[in-house]
Amino acid sequence: MSIATALAVVLGSAALAAGTAGPASADSAKTLPVASVGDIVVDGAHQRVYVSDPTGGKIVVTDYTGAVRATLTGLQGVTGLALSADSGQVYAAVKSGNRIVSVETGTYTQTASYPVGAPPGDLEVVDGWVWFAHGTDFGSLDVSGAEPVVHLAQRGDVGFSGAYGMFLASDPAVPGVLVAGNGGALAVYDVSADGAALRVKGGMDTAVKQIDLTPDGGQVLTSWGSPEYGYGIGAYAATDLAEQTGYPIDAYPNAVRVAPDGSVAAGSDSVYDPDVHIHRPGEQVPVREYDFPNTGNSSGSDPLVDGALAWAPDSSRVFAVSVNTYGTYTLRALTDPTKELPALKVSAPAKSDRAKKLTVTGGLTSRTALAAGTSLSVTRTDVESPQGKALTAVRTKADGSFSFTDTPPAGGKVTYKVSYAGDATHAAAAGSDTVEVSRKATALSLTNNGKVYAYGKDVSFTAHLGTTYKNRTVAIYADPFGSDKAKKLLKTAKVNSRGDLSATVDMTRDTTVTAVFAGDARSAAKTATSTAYARVKVSTVVSKHYKTAKIGSTTYSWFRKNTDPVFTTSMNHYTGRKQRFQLQVYYQGSWYDSGSEYFAVGTNGKSVVRLEAPGESGIRARMRSSYINGSSGDTVNSTTHGAWKYVTFTN
Repeated sequence: MSIATALAVVLGSAALAAGTAGPASADSAKTLPVASVGDIVVDGAHQRVYVSDPTGGKIVVTDYTGAVRATLTGLQGVTGLALSADSGQVYAAVKSGNRIVSVETGTYTQTASYPVGAPPGDLEVVDGWVWFAHGTDFGSLDVSGAEPVVHLAQRGDVGFSGAYGMFLASDPAVPGVLVAGNGGALAVYDVSADGAALRVKGGMDTAVKQIDLTPDGGQVLTSWGSPEYGYGIGAYAATDLAEQTGYPIDAYPNAVRVAPDGSVAAGSDSVYDPDVHIHRPGEQVPVREYDFPNTGNSSGSDPLVDGALAWAPDSSRVFAVSVNTYGTYTLRALTDPTKELPALKVSAPAKSDRAKKLTVTGGLTSRTALAAGTSLSVTRTDVESPQGKALTAVRTKADGSFSFTDTPPAGGKVTYKVSYAGDATHAAAAGSDTVEVSRKATALSLTNNGKVYAYGKDVSFTAHLGTTYKNRTVAIYADPFGSDKAKKLLKTAKVNSRGDLSATVDMTRDTTVTAVFAGDARSAAKTATSTAYARVKVSTVVSKHYKTAKIGSTTYSWFRKNTDPVFTTSMNHYTGRKQRFQLQVYYQGSWYDSGSEYFAVGTNGKSVVRLEAPGESGIRARMRSSYINGSSGDTVNSTTHGAWKYVTFTN
């Protein structure tokens, strides 16, 4: 069965009873060709995502679907990334050579490399200046003049000291402001003039791994902090760094990014809980959460890489990077992050009669209730409308519930899909359910069941189809015994005027033949099977005798009393096959069995047995080779006995 067929079987299963909504639009996930992740930045003007790889010494550029568009190499230790205000340049901090490089976003070419005198880390662009972390301090790079100007050690009177590195934050909507954090220290600077002037300093949690500034300039957010006694995103007033109400999330917080509209994307290293949490400004309950799958070999999901979150400038997506236990990194584009994801449940009867009215019910729910009278589109899919037929739209009641009636014209599996288009604050959603609608039973038969045939005989199998509504097509398949041969389609065609369709099978193995009628709008699907059996091809040649002659009416091979007879058996080969060698001796007018033994059949289809000579004359014997189903090493043919071979011994 093909993947497509298997998928169709699963989707058509009656196990899909009640449908609920999935993601509103397709979130994408693509493996990144990186060995690590240092930073991520989004160029909305060109719809490109830049990901730095410090270990691999490169920057990978993808489109919004995660498809790689360019790779910039030779940047060992590259970490921090920042985008210029006009989206024309991406700046990258490269520790190898203590430099910041500039990449032209239209062509992905490196346009400049600026030595800065220290290994740079986190980057921010404020009013055209590039600010960079170094050690537990930070500096600036001004490239506006004829020559670049670098200033180091601008932290002022702030005691930064921490193991996680120096973090910087700014926002394009807040000119002249830079935020820095490290260890347990947090500070806000005025960078509108030459240099950084400290406005205020305060404290933050020592476990912080990323900070950001809200676009109204009112708050500094940290990736770890209050809510009290739990896990959350810390929030501090930008004017005095007084602690404010933050955003509760799951363990263990490791990223925070703020969108241009103020929406907050919070990340957590949560292998058993959601990984990305989207909050509207000031709202404690997330509007949307994303839980990554498990693509490794652990018991939990793939975690979010520290600090690996970035918004598209239009807030249409959040980009995140996860990593599995094999060290494989995946770029995930999370769509409609600021919209609530409604749940749309559809429930239809499990069974119904064709041409009889049935009722479908359901409900549309969301974190924020949708207005009564919300319009939902309805589509019915069946064998006569495989692409779906639009039905009259249905509207929700005040509690979000809905119902509608329909009279299915076709039998079989009938699917009702209900869809909500979404609005400015709610993502689109859809749900479906399937009804098994009755059809008239179909008569279908197949000839030759249980018959046994000689090896290699061409046998015609005939399917007979009874009365149906429209469809008169039957498919005939052959499935030879043995795992080395697959089931194959012999013929698909309309039956003749008598309702018959025939196909020929070369009977080299036991074979199950199947006739399949797919059904139609009023006639039920039907399958008929016929298992026929094939003998093996077996023959034996006697050698080393000095003549052949008859004793009575039977032909014997004559041997000297000290000559060993050799029997060469030919039998169609199958892996592990053996032939049974049976020997009988003639005594006082009767044949007596003297035992049997199994000998392997070679890949050339031969099995040679040498029989020890009796050493005396007057002895008569006979032998035959047989294939015994099950005992000869396989079960792909039916038991077959070869002809007896007669020998006698003389002086």
